Parts: sequence; C-alpha cells; structure tokens
Amino acid sequence: MSAGPYLLAIDNGTQSVRALLFDVRGNLAAKSQVFLQPYFSTHPGWAEHDADGYWQAVCDACQQLWRSTAIEKAQVTGVAVTTQRGTVVNLDHDGVPLRPAITWLDQRQTWQIPPLAPWWRAAFRLARLDGTIRYFRREAEINWIAAQQPDVWRRTHKFLLLSGFLNYRLCGRFIDSTGSQVAYIPFDYKRHAWAGRHDWKWQALAIKPAMLPELVAPGSRMGTITAAAALATGILEGTPLLAAAADKACEVLGAGCVAPHVACLSYGTTATINTTNQRYLEVTRFIPPYPAAMPGAYSTEVQIFRGYWMVNWFKEQFGDRERQAAAENGSGLPAEALFDRLVDSVLPGSMGLMLQPYWSPGIKVPGPEAKGAMIGFGDVHTRAHMYRAILEGLAYALREGRERIEKKSGVAITELRVAGGGSQSDAAMQLTADIFGMPAARAHVYESSGLGAAIAAAVGLGYHADFPAAVRAMTRQGRVFQPNADHVRIYDQLYRRVYRKMYARLQPLYQDIADITGYPS
Repeated sequence: MSAGPYLLAIDNGTQSVRALLFDVRGNLAAKSQVFLQPYFSTHPGWAEHDADGYWQAVCDACQQLWRSTAIEKAQVTGVAVTTQRGTVVNLDHDGVPLRPAITWLDQRQTWQIPPLAPWWRAAFRLARLDGTIRYFRREAEINWIAAQQPDVWRRTHKFLLLSGFLNYRLCGRFIDSTGSQVAYIPFDYKRHAWAGRHDWKWQALAIKPAMLPELVAPGSRMGTITAAAALATGILEGTPLLAAAADKACEVLGAGCVAPHVACLSYGTTATINTTNQRYLEVTRFIPPYPAAMPGAYSTEVQIFRGYWMVNWFKEQFGDRERQAAAENGSGLPAEALFDRLVDSVLPGSMGLMLQPYWSPGIKVPGPEAKGAMIGFGDVHTRAHMYRAILEGLAYALREGRERIEKKSGVAITELRVAGGGSQSDAAMQLTADIFGMPAARAHVYESSGLGAAIAAAVGLGYHADFPAAVRAMTRQGRVFQPNADHVRIYDQLYRRVYRKMYARLQPLYQDIADITGYPS
C-alpha cells in the first residue's frame, strides 16, 4: 500500500453506493459498499427513491470505509462524486427535498406540456422532429411535476440531478459538473452550458434559470467539505470537493478510453458503447452526444436500455440452481462462475436462438414502439441457450452501435475496453471478442466509474498535468480476450444475415401490438 495521497471517489449507482479510495497511480486501496433498493413504485411505470436515503447511504458507505481501512483520513486530499444519470431532486429554500427523487428508470409521461411558439412548431415539423420534441417534453420530469404536483413545483427552489444534490450536501453550494448533465433539462450539449436565453428548451420545459445549479467543468474545485458533512461522513472538514462527471462518462475515462479509435463497452444496467471525441457528433440525428468526463470533450454513445438488467432478470427467473449452489457453497464456486459454466455449455450461436434486446423502447433507434424478441426456438433449446442468447444479443446490438459510430465519425474503432458488472464474466468477455472480431480488454479495476472520478480529482489537485497524462498514469489494461476465428465466422454470419434484419422485419408487428394493447403508448 502506498503512503498516499489518496482520492475518495463516491459512486452512487442504481444498485449501490460505493466509497472508494484510489492512489494517484490508479490503484484501488480501499472500498466499502452499501446496497440500495433500486426504486419504489406507487404506480405502474414509476420509479422513485427517497432523496435523503441516497445521502444516508453515502454517509454509511464513508463511515464503513474508515472502519475498514488503516488509511488515515488526513491522507485523503480530495473528494469527487459520480452518480447515475437522469435522477432528479426538488429542494425547497432550506435545501430540504420536497418529494422523492424520480430516478432514471421512471417511465411516467405528461400530456400537459408548455406551449411552443408557432415558429418552433413549424421548424420542428419541417425537420420531421415534431415527434422527437413531443417525446422529450412528455418525458421531462420537470413538466410532469409542474402539471401534476403544482404545489411542489411552486415551492421548488432548486431542481438538481442526484450529483448536484450530493454536491450540495457535501459542500453547501448548489453546484454541479457539466459532465453530469444528462437528463431532460435545458442543457446545451454542444457548448456544455445551460441553454441560451432564446433556446427552445426554455419554452418546452416549465423551469426558470434560477432553479438550476452553477455548472463547472470536470476537474474544477467546487468547494470544501462542510462541518455538517464531515460529521455525517467522517471526511475531514475542509477537504476539497472536485467536479467529476456522470457514471458512464467516468467509466469511459476510468477504462482509459480518451481517443475516438478506442471504444468502451459498459456492461451495466444500461449497456453502452462509447468513444471520446473532441468534435460534436450526433450518432443518431438530432440526439446529442453526452458530455465526457474531460472538459470540452464529447461521448459518442449508443445505449441499450435495460442492457445487463436482462442478465439479472434471467438470473432471478431461471437461475435458482446456480444461486442455491453458491449459497450452500457445495460447489466451492461463486454464482458468477456457475453462470459462466452455463454459458460455456452451449456452442456459439446458441443453436440459432437470437435475441433482440429492446426491453425498453428508445426515442429514435429503436423507436418508441420497439419491444424485445427472441426467435428461433426449437425443442433442443434449454435455459442455457436462453442465457447465452441474451449475452449474444447485447453484444450484437453494441456491435451495431460501433458501426454507427464509425460511420458518423469516420474513425475506425481498433481497440475495445469493457467495464461494468458484466465485464467480470469471462464468458461474456470471450463472446464479446468473438462477436466484435477483435481483442476485448477488461479495465484494470472493476470500479472504473469510481476511478474516472478519482482521475478528475487528481487533475484538479495538480497531481497530473492534464487529463491525458492522468489517464496514462492511472489506467491500464487488465486481462485481454482474443477472438476465436471459428466463432468469429459463425457470429459474423448470424449478425449480418439475421440480427441486422430483425428490427425492420418485426417493427410493423410492434406497432400493431402497441395499437391493440396501448403499450407502449
């Protein structure tokens, strides 16, 4: 263990909060974890979480950390926060939450939306964007709260993302990172600032500029830990708080993917493929790239909503044997290794069982009518085939995302890094290398998003000259999985001749299902 200094990364994900200590070489020195109930729902499609519950979990994780390590608090020279994206909190004038946080998993919509000026409506119709803009306005939590809970909205002093809420609790300021602004908010994704005064978003959303926090770039000092926060978390009062970015952006940074030819696959609740670019590129027309965890850079991202959620769904619904065996310890192997055995018991291609992983609809690609599908069933198929088909379907979808990014950017992706919970599966890593037809490298630490936050803190504190220098010093490849040539041939045919055609062939049926059942609306 090094003598320090150490950087504290607080990572508030969907499933848990982690408090992580990294040294300035990118080594994980200590960790604690507090698990969360992902959300509660009082109505179908709603997903909420007690806002103070998030803060309490941060406090508990930090206090647990100090109890579990010999590292002195005085050796911790900076703190940075990274959180799940799109989760929002309403605060009153005293900084008290007015209602539960609405999480990014929430699916509520409102039809009571602010009117747009006639010239904006005409412009969007002309550009064939009226449906996309209408979707944006109906999905926005701002508009739902203003319409359905007007008293809450009237008393809202600040409307913050979860990152801004935790920053406020830590340093006492309403401040957030530009790298965390991923939500239905009036943010200018090209300039990395709040939208200009004449931007259409101010008409589309029922919010005023004064309700939003101050924004600073990743690596900036936002303040210091207050006496109250020190008492609650155990972090020393006066410790600098540095701006990081949202969890996906930090994950890309922590995996070392800071050039457009290096792609980061994130195998998390939402599965993504990301590259970092200095140019503003819309991989899907009129859908902006998200801010990267480096100032002035963009994440060209393709998402598969509910990505590795499907893996957890399978384990809960069909994985009783493996989970019970792991719990009883009769096998001597953890549950993940047993699930890898399940995958390895099936040949590549899953005997023709093919999955389209659109378990949640998108805005444009796929469209809002999209549904998941599994085709090719026969009497030879078992739950093992289903499990492998899920992993293969996710990798196919991300390969398609890679091709879209390459086409738009004009840059070939030649390196592949994989992060997130799913990256711990050797079987998932191998089939990813086979489906992409190129080596797939794990990030050197599993906690890649936390490492990304620590990198931002290290730059802000001057331990490294800039972000590229910090990435060179603090990231490296873990195990590399090489593609199997025979498997590559099978997967390439299945991808080109079957998977690429599935959505277009099934889309009319999805629309009929929506028309008949009303879901999705």
